[in-house]
Order: sequence, then structure tokens, then C-alpha cells
Amino acid sequence: MNRRQFLAATAATGLASPALAQSGAWPSRGSIRLIAQFPPGGLVDTIARLMAPSLSQALGQTVLVENRAGAGGVIGTDFVAKAPADGYTLLVSHASVHVFSTATLPTLPFDPITDFTHMVQLVEAPNVLLVKADSPYRTLEQYVTAARTRPVRFGSSGIGSAPHLLGAMLSDVARAPNLDHVPYRGSAPALQDLMAGAIESFVDPITTNTAMMRDGTLRCLGVSTAARLPAFPNVPTFAEQGFGRLTSAQWLGLSAPKNLPAPIVERLTALVPEILKQPTLAARFEDLQTMPRNPPLTGGAFVAQIQKEITEWTAVARQFNISVS
Repeated sequence: MNRRQFLAATAATGLASPALAQSGAWPSRGSIRLIAQFPPGGLVDTIARLMAPSLSQALGQTVLVENRAGAGGVIGTDFVAKAPADGYTLLVSHASVHVFSTATLPTLPFDPITDFTHMVQLVEAPNVLLVKADSPYRTLEQYVTAARTRPVRFGSSGIGSAPHLLGAMLSDVARAPNLDHVPYRGSAPALQDLMAGAIESFVDPITTNTAMMRDGTLRCLGVSTAARLPAFPNVPTFAEQGFGRLTSAQWLGLSAPKNLPAPIVERLTALVPEILKQPTLAARFEDLQTMPRNPPLTGGAFVAQIQKEITEWTAVARQFNISVS
């Protein structure tokens, strides 16, 4: 179906044209809300606040980041699912909700695929296993060897999160049954307890931990990329240490409520990949080691990736009996 046919079909069903007809060419009224479904300071908030100024400039309209945290990102995501499909409410969608919550929660108030217009994948954030600089564990082998005979605790941002599932997989493939999960309500309190010595380790996206890795406050025992990161050439991957199943990343994307009018979808799908190439943004992504794909996944390819990951991680959650009640 070409664009003209699509617009005719959606107009006939009342799905697209009214919002545009009422407000004129988009965007023409008020500011655009970019919803971050996690608290300030974390991965989603960081990327949202990096993207907002560039989106504002490109669209000629103010884009404001609005944090709507709670329930592991479900509250903010549901808010967008139920918002008007007029282009004035957008979402920094996150695998943590669209994939991992889908895999571990018995029910969600939205369908992660059909209740959204998924437009562009923004960046991918690898996960890292971190210990304090003074930890006795200098290598992953020392770490898992200890967990075979005595309790070794790892913190994560919550039950059913990507770091939780990654830690469960490590415990299984390393045959380290005493690797114990300690869930937190977000990354910040887990990091605080790691630094206080309440837990021995922490699994988290690399994004907000790069500064402490660089200054030596944190030691990284493994990263979930397929190859070593250029910015941290001395940090081995999980795969090269014998744990190939731990190769994964958490994506962030730009999404909106379902039935977003085609002209808005087309404009954002064309615009955002160009924004991701801007030198200032590219430098910040490099600094955070949280990078866009080249080229980014868009439209149907992005949706297919989400569906594929839902299938894969649901199988992992069932294997390890991980569910959020």
C-alpha cells in the first residue's frame, strides 16, 4: 500500500486525519511531550534529554522531557499508549518495558506491539558486571569461582529487569548456584549499596556508569557486547570468557500511541536517523558507550526486532522461573 492509499484507508476508518485537520500541519500548537518512563538520572532520562534539544530544533517546536516513573516503567508507557495519537505525546520506548516486562509480568495494561507506533530505534546500551575497585574479584573467573561455594550478591534495577535475567543466565552457565540476586527500585540505590559494601556486585547498562569505570571507582568484569568496546579495550566481553549467551543490549526507541497519522510517522522516521548522526550527539553517545545502529532500525524492522526479543526473553524468563507478581 502506497502513502496515498494508506491515507485514504485511514481517513475512511477515522484513524488518522481528524487530529491533523483540527490542528493544521504538525507541529503547529503547543509543545511536544517526550515521555521518559523512569526517574531522572537513569538511562532513559539521559537519552531523552540528549535527544530533546535536537528534536526541538529540527521540528521548530519545543520538545519537553516529562518523567512519568513507576511500576518499572509501566506507568509512563501506559500513559503514552492511552494518549491521543496527534504527535504531541511521544515516548522514549525501552526494552526494559516492551520486552522484559512483557516476558516477566503476568499482564500489562497495554499490548507492547499493537498499542504503539514504533518508529525508530535510537540507541543500544550493553550491560556490564561491576564491582568496586577494592573488590577481591579482579576477573570474572574469580567471581564465578567464589559463587560456586559461597554467596555472592549482585544488585539490579529490579525483578524481571534485563540485568536480573542476565545475572540468572550467568549463574546457570557458570554453574555458580550461590550467585544471589538483590533487586532494587532502580539503578541508583543498587549502586549506592554496592559502594557501601552491602552487595558485592552490580549488573547495569553501561550508560550511567562510564565515568566511574574511567576513574577507577568501579571495575568491570564483563560487558555484554560481541566485541570489546573501543573506549574500554581492557574490559573483556562475557563471550570471550566463555559465556556467549550473555551477548545482548538494551535498546531505546522513539514510539507513539497507535494510529499516529502517516505524515507524522514519515517525518519522524526520516528525521531521527539524521539527528542521531549529528556530531555533538554522536560524541555524547560515544562517551556513554550507548550507540545507535548503523543504520537504525525503523518501522517494520524495528517492530520485528521487538517481537523477536519478546519471544527470546520470555523463554529465558520461563527457563529460570522469573516472574513479577
